[in-house]
Amino acid sequence: MGATSTESTTKTGAAVPHLRRVLTVWDLIFYGIVVIQPGAPIPLFGLAQRLSLGHTATTILIAMVAMMLTAVSYGRMAALYPSAGSAYTYVGRGINFHLGFLAGWAMFLDYLLIPLLNTIYLSLTVQRLLPHVPYTALVVFFALTITLLNLRGIRTTARSNRILLAFMCVVIGWFVLLAIGYLFQTQGWHGLISTAPFYNPATFHLRTIATATSFAALTYIGFDSVTTLAEDVENPKRNVMLATVLVCLLTGIFSSVQVYLGQRVWPDWTTFPSEETAFLDVSKRVGGMLLFHGMAAMLIAANFAGALSAQAGAARLLFSMGRDNILPRKIFGYLDPRHSNPSRNIWIIGCLVLIGALLLSYEQSAEVLNFGAFLSFMGVNAAAVRQFYFLGVGGHRKRLLTDALLPLLGFLFCLGIWLGLQTPAKVIGSAWLLVGIVYAGAKTRGFREKPVMMDFTES
Repeated sequence: MGATSTESTTKTGAAVPHLRRVLTVWDLIFYGIVVIQPGAPIPLFGLAQRLSLGHTATTILIAMVAMMLTAVSYGRMAALYPSAGSAYTYVGRGINFHLGFLAGWAMFLDYLLIPLLNTIYLSLTVQRLLPHVPYTALVVFFALTITLLNLRGIRTTARSNRILLAFMCVVIGWFVLLAIGYLFQTQGWHGLISTAPFYNPATFHLRTIATATSFAALTYIGFDSVTTLAEDVENPKRNVMLATVLVCLLTGIFSSVQVYLGQRVWPDWTTFPSEETAFLDVSKRVGGMLLFHGMAAMLIAANFAGALSAQAGAARLLFSMGRDNILPRKIFGYLDPRHSNPSRNIWIIGCLVLIGALLLSYEQSAEVLNFGAFLSFMGVNAAAVRQFYFLGVGGHRKRLLTDALLPLLGFLFCLGIWLGLQTPAKVIGSAWLLVGIVYAGAKTRGFREKPVMMDFTES
């Protein structure tokens, strides 16, 4: 994927290596779906049903609109600045380097929270299978196991990810077929086709929809990873934007089908035995214990692999920040000479995951993650407006609709979702952002110097 070529030369005749543009738009779409995962809405289902008062499908579709508009901004900025820095680079180049640092700081929070979310849900799922094992014991076991594996340098591979993706698609496809059959057999066409999952006048309230959309938007987290391959893709000005939009569209359609069927199979969200693992109960209703265990196995595998790779990525990001002296080099810039990995950072992430999983719920962790994500999304939309409409791009004719109105609409959608976050998430996120502002001010002598660039390629 990252093959180099020496076809171009400098004026002195020396070969200049560069990445070959070999990826098609479908390669990018497949990559984005692998990152997001087809089962993304499953962990959110029960909680989203309660927050939205039974309108999860609606919240996922609303979030899809915001993500597709934002995806256009991501794609256009990626064509200008192909970099693994993503939102950090786009905000820094498109608006201001100091604001870019804060966008990177918000992204940094997300990198720390992703292994925490995976560990929480992994423990909750296993507890459904082994109810006599305490949740605390499972958190300690998985946090320690994942940390020890990463200390040995064990990471998931592209091949294992493809196998996992295939397994997920089989299980989810199995659920969809059984759910359709169940609804048709028990209720006929009336049970299969209904507007209630999208709009029930008895429980539909804009405030609850806004709050639930802020939570359900977690379904799309990771779509922006497509932009990190901008240097490898054919015709990046067209294909990066097209791929990011299509990843959001396909994710939204596939996710809403899953939750729509879940809502029709189990319409009364107040009777879930467990909100966090509600989809397991829905699966059991349509497919018995076989589908229940198949869905549980899929969730365990996906979250274990996700926690393993996310912890390794977060530890490598800490290492790059330590190496560049953004964080204290003696602690964060250390490499274990035996395994050549940032062992201190792995332990730090492991401890944070352990403490966080014992103190925070899945819902709280997800909303704090969305705090940072949607700040970054707003920043990218704002950067696109300034870059393309106010500053302009050489050879590009300014257009009010595509250069100003669409990214502005994306900004407003993301702002609405961000404002819908619950108060604890805003408090925790704001405290993290304040630390970043103070730290950036100290490192840049009161914002008089350019901040040090973060290297997100390490993650």
